[in-house]
Amino acid sequence: MTIRITQICLYFIFCTLLRIGPWRYFQLNAKYFNHNKGIFSKLDMDQLIPPNWRLSQWVDHPAIIPETYPVFLKPEWGQNSKGIQRADNLRMFKQLRLLKPHSSVQYLVQQGAQQNGEFEVFLIPQPAHCMPTISPTDTSNELVGTLSITQVINRSNEQYPINGIYNSATEYVDVSDQLSVQEKQKLYALLRTLGPFNICRTGLRANSLDDVLAGKFHIIEINLFFPMPLILLCKNVSLIKKYQFMIRNMWLLAKVTKAMPKDQPFKDIFFKKLSFFYQVKDFKQKESNECQR
Repeated sequence: MTIRITQICLYFIFCTLLRIGPWRYFQLNAKYFNHNKGIFSKLDMDQLIPPNWRLSQWVDHPAIIPETYPVFLKPEWGQNSKGIQRADNLRMFKQLRLLKPHSSVQYLVQQGAQQNGEFEVFLIPQPAHCMPTISPTDTSNELVGTLSITQVINRSNEQYPINGIYNSATEYVDVSDQLSVQEKQKLYALLRTLGPFNICRTGLRANSLDDVLAGKFHIIEINLFFPMPLILLCKNVSLIKKYQFMIRNMWLLAKVTKAMPKDQPFKDIFFKKLSFFYQVKDFKQKESNECQR
């Protein structure tokens, strides 16, 4: 919580210095916000992922039974792995379905990735007006924008753990320095093909960092709303470096915010998300009550 508050305060300060309203943060990725659902829909994001990186995913329906396991039952609105459950076989899948109360909250089923490693990549681009064109073969010595890559490690013996900040067995290790500037450029260019996001964190399943660079991975999630740069949770990063990272990147994000076109269509994201938050809160209470019965 302290980290988030610090980032928000820095962003407010830098937006003030640049004479830009910090509330414009909510418009950074507004293009991808599903106004009807009031969320950044996982199904919408799924359509942006190329077939070779995409995991099979569908809306849960009683008539559809997964053919292979494991699968993950996840709410379409979820962030930070909240509400995700794993089924390793048909019996477990049917049990998880029984625990779901009747609700307007839509659940998805996602096929498990076969890779045994997990990485999270955090991106903020340079403002569009000062960003040169790059490609996976770029050999320049300057990284465009910010890219940090965090390896996700789970201390349990589970083969398919549900990692996240609320899982006590999950640890994060910053591996950004294992990549050269050219390798970061290559990964940056690969992930920018998903869309011109102004800030994002992308979860990947891959067997190794080399496979990530080679594009041999599956994408498990794209986070566009309040993506936490997981480098700030890494034990192998000093407190000083964490604060330097926050200062540098909140300044960059403020510049990206200022560079947004003033005639960009406005979407009422804040109040839509606030309304949806209370729907989800009520849903969670019902879910908890049903599980206790």
